[in-house]
Amino acid sequence: MEFIDYYKVLGLTKKASEKEVKSAYRKLARKYHPDLNPNDKEAEKKFKQINEANEVLSDPEKRKKYDQYGKDWQHAEEFEKAKAERRSGGGSRQYTYTGGQESDFSDFFESMFGGAGFGRQERQVKFRGQDFNAELRLNLTDVAVTHKRTLTINGKNIRITIPAGIEDGQTIKIKGYGGEGVNGGPKGDLFITFSLMNNTDFKREGANLYKTVEVPLTKAILGGSITIATLDGKVKLNIKPETQNGTQVRLKGKGFPKYKKEGVSGDLFVTYQIKIPTKLTEEQRRLFQKLEETNLK
Repeated sequence: MEFIDYYKVLGLTKKASEKEVKSAYRKLARKYHPDLNPNDKEAEKKFKQINEANEVLSDPEKRKKYDQYGKDWQHAEEFEKAKAERRSGGGSRQYTYTGGQESDFSDFFESMFGGAGFGRQERQVKFRGQDFNAELRLNLTDVAVTHKRTLTINGKNIRITIPAGIEDGQTIKIKGYGGEGVNGGPKGDLFITFSLMNNTDFKREGANLYKTVEVPLTKAILGGSITIATLDGKVKLNIKPETQNGTQVRLKGKGFPKYKKEGVSGDLFVTYQIKIPTKLTEEQRRLFQKLEETNLK
């Protein structure tokens, strides 16, 4: 019988901590569990190897002995003593599989650690269901209000509430809407990632919106008012006389809704872009010429 590298089985190095052993074991045990890989002999074989590796590396005494003797296990004088101790001590595993007729452990394991006390457990281990991942594509205006939407995931209709203020690329978890558990285990979760298309003329940064609007030259010089569209309707802005190009004004509360803060929104920042007139008439040119003659600055 050949030496088995339990670290390699779990994809670890000898420096792996107990936490790393546990994490690697749980990940692989779930992946190769026969209940999740029916009629897959290779997965069942791999599952038994993973269980055996965890049985050794998660037990400080077994791991110490395994690390000490390694490939020289056949020459260790303590083996028979270890067998006797294990026959009386017993042991437990986190994950077991009751199918099949073969021993749970390899000849190598039983020779090194003793097979008594480590027989197959009759209980069935509960496995949490698989998590589902989905992408939901929406317009920016779709997430400007909290609303309900029905999704079809793996053939099932799921009605969810989408909070206003969702960000592009944001992922939310819907607990218990994943795959069914194994052996009565809990359901997995549903993770939805949002992909938003900006169908507005606003630039969004978090809960704040930004917009550039044109202001006629005459109103920029003399003052006046303009009407602009916001996310929730039109508003009138008063333009101060001698307004400069690039001037920015802030409309408090006219931005985008804040995530999970119902009724609270960010601000809208409006930047003025002075519009230079084109196709002037001769009369208009003469008027501008007179202004130039007055050394207007």
